[in-house]
Amino acid sequence: MTSHDDRIAGVLLGTAAGDALGAPYEFQPPRGPDLDVRMAGGGVWEPGEWTDDTAMAIAIAEVAATGADLCDERAQDAILTRWREWSHHTKDIGVQTSSVLRAASRGSAITAARARDASRAHHARSGRSGGNGSLMRTAPVALAYLDDEDAMVEAARAISALTHYDPEAGDACVLWCSAIRHGVLTGDLDVRVGLRHLGDEGRVTWSERLDLAETSRPRDFPKNGWVVSALQAAWSAIATTAGSEADPDAAGTGHLPRGLDAAVRAGFDTDTVAAIAGGLLGAVHGASAVPQAWRELLHGWPGLDAAELAELAHAAAR
Repeated sequence: MTSHDDRIAGVLLGTAAGDALGAPYEFQPPRGPDLDVRMAGGGVWEPGEWTDDTAMAIAIAEVAATGADLCDERAQDAILTRWREWSHHTKDIGVQTSSVLRAASRGSAITAARARDASRAHHARSGRSGGNGSLMRTAPVALAYLDDEDAMVEAARAISALTHYDPEAGDACVLWCSAIRHGVLTGDLDVRVGLRHLGDEGRVTWSERLDLAETSRPRDFPKNGWVVSALQAAWSAIATTAGSEADPDAAGTGHLPRGLDAAVRAGFDTDTVAAIAGGLLGAVHGASAVPQAWRELLHGWPGLDAAELAELAHAAAR
């Protein structure tokens, strides 16, 4: 079994690896077995460069690393301030997140209260706020509360709601953070461990969704810009490639790279689905499961490499 420290680092390295692997293939249709999936870069992205998925997660991890309680308004203000700084220079940002940050930034300093108001207004105006943008960045919330599951649940919902008003997004973040936390603490893969934190109806609905993911292919969830389909695609990629790092396939590939390859092959929002999957795979299998060739390439905002990302993960964990 991997070490606890390795699994902590794996949460952010797995997220970044999935993100960078999927970035060149974003918006493309599902990728068949005859086509390669490589960390090759493309478009505006350099080989190994992570995108907004990891960048927004890093901002959360940075605030957690100060020792702040992410449930606290001041900590959420700090996260939003960092997101706004990042948004001025980013190559890519989600439509919903961009809309909320712009609305919350008018006038004085950006605050959590204003962001929640903007998120609520976006939902009222569009009727939709269940995108995958809060799930893609949620992994470091689990690191910040390895010692307090109930506080983690509260924080996961609160950080999600800063930009994504839809309760489905909050539920998805609770489920994924719970699984990541469990993976770091035990080395075991259990996506259902967080179901107890949902209401009766939510437990039934999400159980059925997870069951479907396990009997489907990642590509069977093409609307993966929606948070529910994104989680299902990520879980399908993990569940259908399950094994162990100690028991690689015929090509010598372990579960983490197999799962990320499957996530990218789902098509469409490839970087986000793979980043989501990577956070959980890294929590279970550790940073050491990320192929060395990938680790050497990984880099991105705010000027970090893989080693520095691992250091940040440890600083955020408690």
